[in-house]
Amino acid sequence: MNPVLDRDFPDPAVLRTPGGWFYAYATQGQADGRVLNIQVARSADLVRWEHLGEALPAKPRWAARKQNFWAPHVTYDAASGRYLMYYSAEPDQATGMCLAVATARAPSGPFVDSGAPLRCGESMEHIDPMAFDDPRTGRRFLYWGAGPIRAQELAADRMGFLSGSAPVDLIVPEQSRPYRTLVEGAWITVRDGFYYLFFSGDRCCARAPRYAVMVARSRDALGPFEQLDRPILERSSFWIAPGHNSVVADDDGNDWMLYHALRAGRESRARVMLLERIVYRDGWPRVEGGEPSAAPQRAPIAGR
Repeated sequence: MNPVLDRDFPDPAVLRTPGGWFYAYATQGQADGRVLNIQVARSADLVRWEHLGEALPAKPRWAARKQNFWAPHVTYDAASGRYLMYYSAEPDQATGMCLAVATARAPSGPFVDSGAPLRCGESMEHIDPMAFDDPRTGRRFLYWGAGPIRAQELAADRMGFLSGSAPVDLIVPEQSRPYRTLVEGAWITVRDGFYYLFFSGDRCCARAPRYAVMVARSRDALGPFEQLDRPILERSSFWIAPGHNSVVADDDGNDWMLYHALRAGRESRARVMLLERIVYRDGWPRVEGGEPSAAPQRAPIAGR
């Protein structure tokens, strides 16, 4: 029953390790009166989560004096035995946000920054990274952005962009469509020949939050993407501003969505972590009822 992690844990990104554990990584938070640059939690079954604390204990030298560390995504590189964390941070010498990468030998960290950002901008366009290995071509991509959502091929070592590559715009803001004034929080999966690009839009956590999860699909990792007309997850009477999701499969092959939401009617602005099963109908992913579940649901098949 939601929430599966009842603490401020924004923008959760899930990874299943070779050992079978699920790890989730989140935007900066607090624990025991101290600030955590990047949060990490662990679970054997996607339902019971243990908050492990800090994954990035040392700030990067180029962002050592500020405190904006957002939306991490971690992937495992089997060839090197390393875990790579892509995240966003505000640099000391400028405004706006930068994309960055850090590495660790264990999924819980400690992750160490590479020493320089991958790309910086003057506003919020370079946030919400998600690394993806294309199973069809073997190419490695980084998806990111807050209007537009972009993708670019990574180098073989995953530590930067491939020389000669360029970003490709995939989803752009559209003032005339619901929840698309701003688009962000990309997450891509492959099923039955389709590349499904999940994304969120509008205002996640400011005054009068308005946020939801949308999805687009393509036959290629770089599009073009066809968007489903309506959101697959919107607010309910109990949960508001659901979004910035990640997706992982359980042992039975079912896909599950981890995401954050706010409790309706509460003063607390904690974005807690929720879990929903994804079902596929007519070639599109759906969440039953189209809103966060507020009653007990069948658990994933995992960790048993």
